[in-house]
Amino acid sequence: MNTPAIYHRPDSEFAYLYKDNLMHIRLRTARGDIKEVGLLHGDPYTLDTDHWQDQPTPMKRYLTTDLYDFWTIEVTEPFKRISYAFKVTGNDGITIFYGDHGVFSFEKSVYDSPDNYFRLPYFHEVDRFKAPEWVKKTVWYQIFPERFANGDKSNDPENTLPWGSKTPSATDFFGGDLQGVIDHLDHLTDLGVNGIYFCPIFKAKSNHKYDTIDYMEIDPAFGDKATFKKLVQECHKRGIKVMLDAVFNHMGDSSSQWLDVVKNGKNSKYADWFHINKFPVSYEDDGFDQAKNISYDTFAFTPHMPKLNTANPEVKEHLLKIAKYWIEEFDIDAWRLDVANEVDHEFWRDFRRACDSVKKDFYILGEVWHSSQAWLQGDQFSAVMNYAYTDSISKYLIKKQIPIEKMVSDINDQLMLYRDQTDQIQFNVLDSHDTARLLTETNDDKDLMKQVLAFTYLQPGVPCIYYGDEIGMDGGNDPECRKCMVWDKSQQDLNLYDFFKHLIAFRKDNQKVLSEGEMVWEKVCDDGLLILSRKLNGTEVKVILNAGDTPKQVTTNQSVVLSNLVTENNHELTVDPKGFALVK
Repeated sequence: MNTPAIYHRPDSEFAYLYKDNLMHIRLRTARGDIKEVGLLHGDPYTLDTDHWQDQPTPMKRYLTTDLYDFWTIEVTEPFKRISYAFKVTGNDGITIFYGDHGVFSFEKSVYDSPDNYFRLPYFHEVDRFKAPEWVKKTVWYQIFPERFANGDKSNDPENTLPWGSKTPSATDFFGGDLQGVIDHLDHLTDLGVNGIYFCPIFKAKSNHKYDTIDYMEIDPAFGDKATFKKLVQECHKRGIKVMLDAVFNHMGDSSSQWLDVVKNGKNSKYADWFHINKFPVSYEDDGFDQAKNISYDTFAFTPHMPKLNTANPEVKEHLLKIAKYWIEEFDIDAWRLDVANEVDHEFWRDFRRACDSVKKDFYILGEVWHSSQAWLQGDQFSAVMNYAYTDSISKYLIKKQIPIEKMVSDINDQLMLYRDQTDQIQFNVLDSHDTARLLTETNDDKDLMKQVLAFTYLQPGVPCIYYGDEIGMDGGNDPECRKCMVWDKSQQDLNLYDFFKHLIAFRKDNQKVLSEGEMVWEKVCDDGLLILSRKLNGTEVKVILNAGDTPKQVTTNQSVVLSNLVTENNHELTVDPKGFALVK
């Protein structure tokens, strides 16, 4: 038995309250090493009277990575407190006790000792990670406001270009605004999305608005507060939630606070609002948005985005006021937090409390591109942009950089990093304003694009469409991925649009099982055949896909709901390369 691989950590993603008085417990063991695991559990005060330690409850071997097996169980206790440990039997026949003090021989003197058990002393509801229920039911749509639609030409910036007249450069303006979004809400309703994630809309110098000048004002090129209030109201009438982008890691260098620092140096009342290493502030220009020898901390090496000192009480008060203002005054439903991993945790804890104090079930989404346990303990973010998860899908299905077994291992590993209620609302993006578009990543192969989308929509978490993907827009990395939305139907791929509509409807129709159901990898074959089932309380939905080079035959007694490159004959499916079938 590989005992060093056995791992559990109480009060974490390995042991947590899932619902009121319902606890999820996990154990990690070396892959293929363990025959069975039983959970010894009961009330801490009844070990000597009820003798629950003599009756282990079998745990289920659930997900497997390239290194580990994960065992799970769901338990409850009548008095809302628990002591627990593990009885572990290896394939070599050895049985051990694993508890708070490590590994022991499985002997009565060990399992009768109360101090050998892990413990959750009381199930405090206030400490439970609570996922906003509405998020599970949401399919998001990301809008880059400057490029979605120009609904009000009177607010166009100087030198605005004709809509869609060229592939955008980093400094081009085309006049997209909030009125343009209002004008096209019917498009989103018809598509079936019920959440909009807006890139920044606050006053800023650039077209992307990540260089904020004033967080309390709508950028004049986008409209005004009255227009935004109308937009939110019209969205809510259609059942569409609204998420704004909060850029609190840095400000723009045209902000009044930074200009005061430039003017007054260390004597500026805002000198401690930023991380300044040397006065006067200076840098050597090294090309667009790049510099060297910068005398202050910035986002990346961008001198136009000086980093905020969020530990400064004045800065914190200012930003928390902003966070609450847009919820209180405009009824937004969520914040997306830009460069969230570069801001201190203490600020985000206060941010969480500020948002929760204003609106129940508020969704906080952090931009973190890597493993994110530190932010997802329930006291900071609701979820993160799940790039680490979807990158594994892309690396296998699109780029063929990893084998199929590695993709499955990476997906399972990511799921085991977080509580189940966290996994259920993670933000699954295949492309965004920061990446090349999905169609470009697939080399304009729409069959492959459909396969990747279908597989992703069957995962835990909530999907997000980057504006224009549904009509076949392409584009490389920034700024090419920020092209103007194509509204001329003769230039839209209406077949792809129809596919998106059916895929979104499929997810909505099966939301419960896709949010909360078990992951069951029925087939993971080297030749590219993959069958993934999602199961919950007798309901089952699965995806059958062929990522190989030759057709695959699969027998199923379930009905095909949505497919591509699949033929069916008496429950025999022939799935061509790049094909898939969603069945239930």
